[in-house]
Amino acid sequence: MATMTELSSIEGENKYSQDMQVDKKFIPSKVPGLCSTRYGLAFILHFCNLSLVTQNIVMYITMVAMVNSTDHQSQLNSSTEGLPTDSFGGPNNTPKSLPARAPVYDWSPQVQGIIFSSLSYGMILTLGLSGYLAGRIGTKRVFGFSLFVSSLLTLCTPLAVDFGLTSLIITRVVHGLSQGSGFGGQFAVWGKWSLPHERSRLCTIALSGMALGSFTALLTGGFITQAIGWPFAFYIFGGIGCVFCLLWFALVYDDPASHPWISTSEKEYIVSSLDQQVSSFKEPLPIKAIFRSLPFWSICICSFGHNWLLITIVVYTPTYISSVHNVNIRDNGILSAFPFLCAWAIGIMGGWLADFLLSKNFRLITVRKIATVLGNLPASAFVVALPYLNSNYITTVTFLTLSCVLSQFCQSGVYINSLDIAPRYSSFLIGLSRQLSYIASILVPMITGFFLSQDPEFGWKNTFFLLFGVNLFGLIFYIIFGEADIQDWAKERKLTRL
Repeated sequence: MATMTELSSIEGENKYSQDMQVDKKFIPSKVPGLCSTRYGLAFILHFCNLSLVTQNIVMYITMVAMVNSTDHQSQLNSSTEGLPTDSFGGPNNTPKSLPARAPVYDWSPQVQGIIFSSLSYGMILTLGLSGYLAGRIGTKRVFGFSLFVSSLLTLCTPLAVDFGLTSLIITRVVHGLSQGSGFGGQFAVWGKWSLPHERSRLCTIALSGMALGSFTALLTGGFITQAIGWPFAFYIFGGIGCVFCLLWFALVYDDPASHPWISTSEKEYIVSSLDQQVSSFKEPLPIKAIFRSLPFWSICICSFGHNWLLITIVVYTPTYISSVHNVNIRDNGILSAFPFLCAWAIGIMGGWLADFLLSKNFRLITVRKIATVLGNLPASAFVVALPYLNSNYITTVTFLTLSCVLSQFCQSGVYINSLDIAPRYSSFLIGLSRQLSYIASILVPMITGFFLSQDPEFGWKNTFFLLFGVNLFGLIFYIIFGEADIQDWAKERKLTRL
């Protein structure tokens, strides 16, 4: 991710530009770019992230088909409170437009909120721990194992539903443990593979797979559900994850030195550039200093606010489009997916733009904060304006698209800021900050489900206004306290503990 870890030995505002000059001296005359091994790693991680996210959000699109209060085959929940049936697909979608053998359930919005958030119960437990473990035993093992378990549990989700609501929730909690390990344990690899002036673009290539995964699940999930039934959405995405897991273990290595196919010139280039930056996790973590660090807390709080925005968009876009515009499940999937396709393209471009600004001697913290502001303020403003648009679904999808597109700039901002302030512990810090931010994944479905159950007409307004307030608070906190200089507690121990 885009940071200059050589900043620790340089003082003043021109630290980054000086580092860029040093890096350029190391560049051989012929070093492969997009066809290099390091970019190949980024693209492999891109598609693995795609698979993880499809498994993460497939429930959100299939839920439209899984819920039907007129069908009493399942007694998992008998509550009739909340939104009318039409809000989750309408009589024009259930059960006529769904395969006859696809089971449906009488789940209230509150129960659906619990099901949605149960995945996050497990995720918040492993995001930080997986970052630490990846730094110790390697990203290949941690991420690969996480992808395999996540894929296996995705395949088992329809069976868990058949056993009952409790079984489903337990399965999703365990699934969340594996998902958290995957999302938190992947960042350690860039400490050994990414060059300082390429970190933004390499990391955004990898992370943009998440947006493409959202697009893939929302688009194809609707078609699969309507054509052959919602259980097959889980079978297909789980099976694809198993295939990517095999590719991961076959092609990925933790560092250039252990890679059998990397060219000698690229290996020497990466090793020489990162010689002073790669650190070991054998030393104890400065836990007290980390939790006393305002720059670190600014990352956590801003990430929490931004994650609140993303969770609201990902989880409730299908429901919002269905309830407001009465769109059938197939078209719902298309409309819900389109914003994420645009976000995928812009996410990659954002990383290149960040590295370009840094090459033009912009201050590192300036680039991080510009990207973070663009990814938060206008994105949340477009969402909060949705309930006041009494127009067709085209306007709604346009605003959602703009929100998704702009939100991706944070991938080059606050989400990789930990590499700036503490490159030695970046894997652990990124995992920990994401762990704290994923508390929003639990709160959003529960609070939104409550709002929608109490007052369907004003529930969306309350949901979006709360989103805007949380997002704005996190952004302001980050603007005030965010930094990009390496913190004293993150420097060489011999410099700080004599």
